[in-house]
Amino acid sequence: MKPITLFSDGSALGNPGPGGYGTILRYKESVRELSGGFAHTTNNRMELLGVIEGLRALKEPCDVHIISDSSYVVKGINEWLAGWQARNFAKVKNPDLWRDYIEVARPHRIKASWVKGHNGHPENERCDTLARQAAQSMQNQPQGAL
Repeated sequence: MKPITLFSDGSALGNPGPGGYGTILRYKESVRELSGGFAHTTNNRMELLGVIEGLRALKEPCDVHIISDSSYVVKGINEWLAGWQARNFAKVKNPDLWRDYIEVARPHRIKASWVKGHNGHPENERCDTLARQAAQSMQNQPQGAL
């Protein structure tokens, strides 16, 4: 399996409010950036959607190291997801996105690590910029929610 590093961040201007995600996929020297936004969403939804869209962009099963400044995403993947599934996502926020995550993660081997946000980590800072730009681009859009 190819080793891929997936860096991701999410942003919401207001919570809820306009939001966006930024994702970087790295394989050896190859780098791909992804971003997207929604007019009405939350920060946690965008944090998780960035990971989902990064995984969705992979064309084959990979060994993926996810790096995020979101404790919600990292702990969700590493610690909470199995329990959430066992109780069919009862009382879990964003069950639709967690189910999407499970689907897109299925072919991959995944490890998630937390990095402190806004602390000079180059890829995290770049993902933050992409996420904020995507969120800002949604500020005057009709309020379709994600």
